[in-house]
Amino acid sequence: MKETSNHYLAETPVRQLMIKFSVPCILSLLVSSLYNIVDQIFIGWGVGYLGNGATNVVFPITIIALAAALMIGDSCAAFLSICQGKKDTENSHRSVGNAVIWLILCSIVLVVLFAVFRDPILSAFGATENNLSYAKDYFNVIVIGIPFYIFTNGMNSVIRADGSPKFAMMSTLIGCIMNMILDPIAIFVLHWGVTGAALATIAGQIVSAILAIYYLLHTKSFTLKKESFQLKASLAGKILPLGISSLLTQLSIVVIMGVMNTTLVKYGALSKYGADIPMTVVGIVMKVFQIVIAFVVGIAAGCQPIVGYNYGAGNGRRVKQIYKTMIMAEVVIGVISTLAFELFPVQIISLFGSENALYNEFASLAFRIFLSTILLCCIQKATSIFLQSIGKPVMSLTLSLLRDFILSVPLILLLPHVFPSGVMGPLYSAPVADVISLIVAAVMMCRVWKTLNGNVTEAHP
Repeated sequence: MKETSNHYLAETPVRQLMIKFSVPCILSLLVSSLYNIVDQIFIGWGVGYLGNGATNVVFPITIIALAAALMIGDSCAAFLSICQGKKDTENSHRSVGNAVIWLILCSIVLVVLFAVFRDPILSAFGATENNLSYAKDYFNVIVIGIPFYIFTNGMNSVIRADGSPKFAMMSTLIGCIMNMILDPIAIFVLHWGVTGAALATIAGQIVSAILAIYYLLHTKSFTLKKESFQLKASLAGKILPLGISSLLTQLSIVVIMGVMNTTLVKYGALSKYGADIPMTVVGIVMKVFQIVIAFVVGIAAGCQPIVGYNYGAGNGRRVKQIYKTMIMAEVVIGVISTLAFELFPVQIISLFGSENALYNEFASLAFRIFLSTILLCCIQKATSIFLQSIGKPVMSLTLSLLRDFILSVPLILLLPHVFPSGVMGPLYSAPVADVISLIVAAVMMCRVWKTLNGNVTEAHP
């Protein structure tokens, strides 16, 4: 009986469930992050830091695509989990069918927009005279893979909510392995440079998308029917607001990258580092940061089906226990990350190619300053996803926007005027934003905590 398959979410010990759901989710998101990291490593050694600068300029379009995918996928996953807790089988299959159509439509729109506005997009995200030709070559190929990238990431959230986190992980892992195999062949054997790296990336994305389609024919808690794919405005009104936080969180990253890149190019040109080094280095730092966020979001998103099911079933005490356990795990990730970035910045940046002393000097400063409060960021982001999981999109959205947009963008623009060397100012934007946003997160959770008082059996440890 498919509708009863998730009863174990209310009975299995929390730590056991977190391992089952979060570990595959972490690996899945980590593999997604590695797509870009792998390209950066091979391009760094095969093309040089100007090639890496070009991928940093193009990277925001993949974030825009991811924003669309997660808005639809995460909202559908949250809604699906709540439906499972309420035994609402009818809305379960309809929500997934509608999500598939939404993902396809978003893909078509984005590909057209990216193709038409390529040059303005590259200019907005900090392309320089030195890396523009590389950026165009990389952009032209990456856009082709956007539909597969969107479909895979959107469906992975649904697949995890359906109780198959391992499948979601494996579908992404297989694509990444293909990318890792094809990257060195394309760059070092065929000498295709950044174009070859992009071709390797979309080859992996296509394979992952095919596996996601296969899963939709072998689901656990729902069965797709012809009527599942009939779009309903009323259903969209219930589902999509749950994903607005994911959408705006990702879009805010795009805005930050655009503002950050152009600011670093402007003030870098006035410093001893030049225009290309600061922009390239911070791009790499932010991608390494995304690896940490893969762990952070993986833990929280992995808990989403557990939280959603128990919240839908009225099991407030168990929801509290899940949050406590989740935050403990996030603190561990934050502490380890802080130590790594403060103690070994040169070793980390050297993975992306061997460059000059000025390059390494700025890289060390970027890691140690920009990521100094990453522990606070881990707690804040996990709390935002938790709020989304219990059907509080307004709180989740507010918390996400506060850190990633409302605070970060003005700080990036204002802090260069505070420091004698303006290029150092943007590096301090993240620590300031992290401190303020954590305080707000704590206030929100105090309010929510009082409402989670379901009359149920005590949660398992």
